[in-house]
Amino acid sequence: MTSKTLRDVIGLDPRPPRLSESALILIDVQNTYRTGVMALDGAEEALAAAARLLERAREAGTPVVHVINDGGEGSPYDIRAHIGAISDEVAPIGGEPVVVKQFPNSFHATDLEKTLQDLDVGGDLVLAGFMTHMCVTFTAQGAFNLGYRPTVVAEATATRALPAPDGTPVPSAALQTAALTTINDLFGLVVPTVETLRD
Repeated sequence: MTSKTLRDVIGLDPRPPRLSESALILIDVQNTYRTGVMALDGAEEALAAAARLLERAREAGTPVVHVINDGGEGSPYDIRAHIGAISDEVAPIGGEPVVVKQFPNSFHATDLEKTLQDLDVGGDLVLAGFMTHMCVTFTAQGAFNLGYRPTVVAEATATRALPAPDGTPVPSAALQTAALTTINDLFGLVVPTVETLRD
């Protein structure tokens, strides 16, 4: 038997937003996660979904913000090098803003909130990107804490297998499910696919 989510208990709206009435935030869709030490399980499939989502957002006139993590020169997150660059499939065009961050919560110590205000964004945000259990989860929490209504597109996210505190391997699929379940309990809605969202 499962419990009700906190969202259900406190009566938050269960309906996903329209893409055309939201802002799209693409989180850390960087080459970092496609190869090497930080490669994610399912990264290419998630990237393809993020590209479809971005295409739909642009067609709908949805404001788009790209968030990129800067880990410093020589790191897998070196935004001055190819390894840390935004993947070509979702590269910014037409003056789409890029917010640089250094913490998992994309709102922490960045100008993301001001950027959204400058774009005259309302309450609904659509989130996608990497990693599900880290920056996607904590950006959803950060958005929720600021009064936004985030929705995460599950197929446009991915993560990696990690050791549990006792050393037991946690498969990426289990961590993915746990992270999305955490978000869906309170911080935001989770929809399975890009196509789930209405224009």
